[in-house]
Amino acid sequence: MSGFKLKRLGMLMEPEPGNPQEIEGVLNPAAARGPDGELYLFPRLVARGNYSRIGIARVRFNEAGDPAGVERLGIALEPEADYERRPDGSGGCEDPRITYVEPLQRYMMTYTALSPQGPRIALAVSRDLFRWQRLGLATFAPYHGIEFGNVDDKDASLFPVAIPNPSGQPELAILHRPLFPGTRPEETARHPTTREVDLDRESIWISYCPMSLEAREPNSLGRFTSHHRLATPVSPWERLKIGGGTPPILTRHGWVMIYHGVSELGEPSKDVDELCYSAGVMVLSKEHPQVILYRSAEPVLTPVLPEERYGTIANVVFPTGIDRRDDLGSPGHLDVYYGMADHRIGVARLDAPDFVPTGRVADPPGAKV
Repeated sequence: MSGFKLKRLGMLMEPEPGNPQEIEGVLNPAAARGPDGELYLFPRLVARGNYSRIGIARVRFNEAGDPAGVERLGIALEPEADYERRPDGSGGCEDPRITYVEPLQRYMMTYTALSPQGPRIALAVSRDLFRWQRLGLATFAPYHGIEFGNVDDKDASLFPVAIPNPSGQPELAILHRPLFPGTRPEETARHPTTREVDLDRESIWISYCPMSLEAREPNSLGRFTSHHRLATPVSPWERLKIGGGTPPILTRHGWVMIYHGVSELGEPSKDVDELCYSAGVMVLSKEHPQVILYRSAEPVLTPVLPEERYGTIANVVFPTGIDRRDDLGSPGHLDVYYGMADHRIGVARLDAPDFVPTGRVADPPGAKV
């Protein structure tokens, strides 16, 4: 097998008729295997006015072992904390990712809290996936004058094991994407087709947080520090923006992450910019995840189905959940759960190749896109 191959398995979830909590969409789910071995999804449920909750659903499989539907089980989180609600009554808990952090023996959820200051990364912890304790907003130390804590941040996910920081100390590592002013796709679409990339501000970052491996009580976390720029926009399909997608999952090749990139559809317009959200593959070194071993020169998933092209936001595939199919005896099969046009949830299967393909690996300093 010469490269990462992805096959759509179908649409898995759409808004339930008559359910006001889902009237504007179900999308961008986290995925996690529970202590019972069942697979659970945590979709973003959008009520009128873009008011988002995080639901819980159990995945049903057919005889072939493919995801075939869901059973709704309730709500995991809804806006309650002051950092999840705004004075005008709006707010939201959005786009979760869930990782079982082995040193802490806990499930940890990263999600976007629609705070009065804008979107911020929030954290919650659980033993069983059903009862969640909020840990508050993630906090970040400054980096060379860049105040991560004062800018919007999204697309965060955690590694399941302790990762060596740049000094070699094992710590809790997070991938995240600060949204600095001027770096949103709608803003960068106004730039020429070939433009300078700001290597600090238009990137996926990895940051680290010390954790007590003995206490195993993650009731609070310190600041994330030791920030490292992981990846910036490089290829045409990700010209306007890249961001995290699924949490990193360990394979024989290293840490695999399905990430998203944004480009234009057609020529930029002064009035309306049609954007396209696609998905690619990134493989990080097992020992040193700051090192990119492979990165998609072309996307592995683009919006082509009607459910992906038409919805709340057109032309969007947005990966957020991943399940390694150890239950089928096929750890090389990775089921990827993704948002379809910000309105529905689809699932596709990614087959890992026998060897990591040769491709463009990193984004060199001073890169142009």
